[in-house]
Amino acid sequence: GEDRTRDPQYAQQVQALEAKLQILDRQRREVLAQMQQLLGRSETLRDFLQQELEAWQERQQRACLGAPVDTRLRPLETWFTELGQGLFQLLKLLQALGDLPQKVTYERDPLKAETPLLERQLKELLTFLLKSAFVVEQQPTMPNACRRPLVLRTASKFSARARLLVRLHDRNHRMEAKIHIDRFRKFNILTSSSKTLLTGDSPQDGLVCDFQYLTLKEQKDSRSGKGSKGIGEGPLAVTEELHLITFTLAYAYGGLELELETSTLPFIIISNNNQLSSAWASILWFNMLSSNPKASRTPPAAPSLAPYLDRHFFSSPPPAPWPRLAEVLSWQFESVAERGLSRDHLLMLAEKLFGRA
Repeated sequence: GEDRTRDPQYAQQVQALEAKLQILDRQRREVLAQMQQLLGRSETLRDFLQQELEAWQERQQRACLGAPVDTRLRPLETWFTELGQGLFQLLKLLQALGDLPQKVTYERDPLKAETPLLERQLKELLTFLLKSAFVVEQQPTMPNACRRPLVLRTASKFSARARLLVRLHDRNHRMEAKIHIDRFRKFNILTSSSKTLLTGDSPQDGLVCDFQYLTLKEQKDSRSGKGSKGIGEGPLAVTEELHLITFTLAYAYGGLELELETSTLPFIIISNNNQLSSAWASILWFNMLSSNPKASRTPPAAPSLAPYLDRHFFSSPPPAPWPRLAEVLSWQFESVAERGLSRDHLLMLAEKLFGRA
C-alpha cells in the first residue's frame, strides 16, 4: 500500500516488467499470425484435395461403366492423412496457447480474443476434411457380376466397402460403422448391417468398413401381399428404380467427435436374371447422363435420401449424344475383350442405329 512511484528502483522494475510484457505481447501476436497463415495454407491444401477427390470419384464412376482408369486410393489417402496430422497438431498447439492466459495475462491479451476464433476455424476445417475423406471405395457389386456393378439381385450376396482416407483414430474409442438402404421401396439388409471398425497393427492398413456377404430381401406389403414402392414412386419399372446404401461412422480423435456419412452411387435391385440386361442399360444411361450424380454421394444427414437422388430420371430420360454413347460402348467391349472398338466398329454401329448419313 506504500506509494513507491518516486522510488527509482521501483520505477526501473516497472519499466523492466513493461518491457517484458511488450516482448510477450509481440511474441504472442507473432505466433497467432503464424497460426493464421498456416490455417490459410491448410485451406488451400484442403481445396486442392477436394478437387483431387472429385476427380477420383468421376474416375470411379467411369470405371463402373468399364473405363480403363486408375481408381487407386493410396495417394489420396497419404495426402489426406498428412494434412489431417498437421491440423490435429495445430489443434493441440492452439489448445495449449489457450491455457497460457491462466498463467500470465494482461490488458488486451490477444490470446483471449483470437485463440477461440482460430480454434473454431480449425475445427471447421478438420470437420470438412474428415467428412470429405469418408468415401465408398467399392461400389455395391455381386461376386459374379460379369463386370456389371450397381445391379443387385434379391437373395444374392453382394459386398460394398467404405474407407476413411485420414488414417487417424483413437484406439480407445469404439468406432462403429452402420449401413442402411433408402426407403423408396422397403428392403431389409440381411446379415449384419453394422460393424466395429478394426485396423491391423500397421497404420498402412487403413481404416476400412468392409461389408461382405450382404443380401437384400424385399418387405411385403401386408395389404397387397406385394412389395410396396412407397409414396409417390410412380409407374417406373423395377429396372428403373434407383437406390442408395449409406454408410455412417462414429469417429473420434484428438478430442473431436463426429458422425461421418457417405453414400454409394445409385444402383438397381432385380429379382431374377431376366431383368439384368435392362437394369444394366439403366445404370449405363443414368451414369452417362445424370445431371448431378454427385448429389447422391454427399447428402446431409436426413431420414430420407429422396431429395438427393434423381428418382424421376427415367420418367423422361434425356437422349444420349452419340460420341458419349460410343465411348461407353467401347469401354464395355474393352472391359470384357481387353480391347475397345475401333473407329470402323463404331461407324458400323452408328449406321445400324441411325442409318447412313
